[in-house]
Amino acid sequence: MEEVIQITTTADNKETVERIGMSLVEKKLAACIQILGPIKSVYRWKGNVENAEEWLCLIKSKTSLYKEIETDILRLHPYELPEITVTDVIGGLAGYIRWVEDETR
Repeated sequence: MEEVIQITTTADNKETVERIGMSLVEKKLAACIQILGPIKSVYRWKGNVENAEEWLCLIKSKTSLYKEIETDILRLHPYELPEITVTDVIGGLAGYIRWVEDETR
């Protein structure tokens, strides 16, 4: 069984994360994406404290597909430096884990 991961990214509008999600699922790079928002983000950028509304995208996939997913996100993302983080899924319902594996290449 291959390692399942969850990748997180955010964007300043829903359309961007929907476009990223559709691309990843259509290419079988992700089994599922979830979009939450709007959320409030407070962060430091180029010396200034920013306060922005963003949309959160959670991407379910496999470790072996990460580099392709990163490339696709960077291609579609408008930010100079987008958040792209990976969390290992260390457990879960066996049927769900199999489904993620089956629905990705």
